[in-house]
Formats: sequence, C-alpha cells, structure tokens
Amino acid sequence: MASLYLHELTEADAVLGARVEVTGDEARHALQVARVRPGERLSIGDGRGTVVRGAVVEAPQGVLALQVEEVVHEPEPTPALWLVQALAKGDRDELAVQAATELGVAGVIPWAAERSVSRWEGAKVARGEERWRSIVREAAKQAIRPRVPEVASLASTSQLAALDGLVIVLEPTAEVPLTGVALDGAELITLVVGPEGGVSPRELDRLRESGAVAARLGPEVLRTSTAGPAALAVLNARLARW
Repeated sequence: MASLYLHELTEADAVLGARVEVTGDEARHALQVARVRPGERLSIGDGRGTVVRGAVVEAPQGVLALQVEEVVHEPEPTPALWLVQALAKGDRDELAVQAATELGVAGVIPWAAERSVSRWEGAKVARGEERWRSIVREAAKQAIRPRVPEVASLASTSQLAALDGLVIVLEPTAEVPLTGVALDGAELITLVVGPEGGVSPRELDRLRESGAVAARLGPEVLRTSTAGPAALAVLNARLARW
C-alpha cells in the first residue's frame, strides 16, 4: 500500500463497501501533490489503530473518496515503547522524534534536561510541542503506521523520576548493555536520551534513585539524534517485533 492519509473514521466508515470521503489538507495533498487518481489503492487511518483500504473512486473536486475493500484494527502493542528525548540544538531532537516514529514508538516526551542548549520557555513551549506533533503525524503517514504516537507535555527531570514502568536511561558509561536489561513483565518501557552533553551526574542519580536503569548501547558514543532510534531498534528485535 503506497500511501496513508489520516482522517477521523466513524463506525459507518469502517465497513466493507463503505465510501469514505476526505477533504481539507489531506485531500489537497493527495489530489494536487501526490496526484492520486481513481483506481489507485491507498489507506485511510484514524491514527488510533483503525485503517481502511481500497481503491479511489470518482468524487467532486477537492474530495478524496475511497471504496472500502479491507478494514484493519491494529491493537496497541505490549509493552508500549516511549522515548524521552532531551531538547537539542539545531534539528537533532526533531530528527530523533521522526526516526523514533518510523520505528514504532508509542509516544515521545520532550525533556528540558540540565545540559540542553535549546530551551522552550513561555510561548515556545506550545510551539515546540505542536511542532513535534506535526513531525510524528507526518512520519507516521510516511511509515504507514496505524497509530500516530502521542506527544506529551514538556517534562522536567523530577517528572521523569515519577514515570511508571521500566525506565532505561541511555548512558555510555553504564556497566549493563541494553541487551542485558531484563524486559520480562514490563508493560511500559521508556527510553531516556540526554542532550549533546549527555545526562548530568545529578540527573542520572535522581533517575536511578527513582528506579531507572542505566544502560549503554555499545563502545561508541552516539549523537542525541541517533541514540534513541538505535535503542528502539534493539528493543524491537528483542521483543520479536522485527
């Protein structure tokens, strides 16, 4: 299936033979940018696990219409994988969020780490969170994912220390490799990635005190933009999702 477009699906839409009509930006992109034409097969999803597939049919100008030939309800995977991504300069944090979405992350949490050069303050907080939501939405469409990851509110280190589930802090000096962290029984796994300067000793101690596990990826020290996606790839393999 070459393309996925996002649209709010009703129960009546998720029925074989139904006609689903999409308007607005999604339809404009399909019809004017992607040049979708009647007869082409594509997917329309609600971003929450339901996807309908079928052929494009004739419709009024500006409307993308699809005749439903298949309905898929994708359950939420367990354990859910989340990424805490420290704010980073340039677009490195955004690159991490984009790749993490393509790799199946369930949600991302922006983190105002001690050593983050980039700062979200005042109106920048809402703009930054909205920018990340746009990134995960577009990345989910590109990856043809039934579920669009959630973007949580900007978090402090104290808020990270209160997270539920198994929290793994990626730390190059850790004694335990990521492949050695026990995953049995975990319903939620959260990876914590620091900024360019890494997780500070004070932050690492605070997270360890709350029950987080520090783990290393390998002998190399990865950039903040690649550490999270690399760790997600390892976990996907360990969880037999790949």
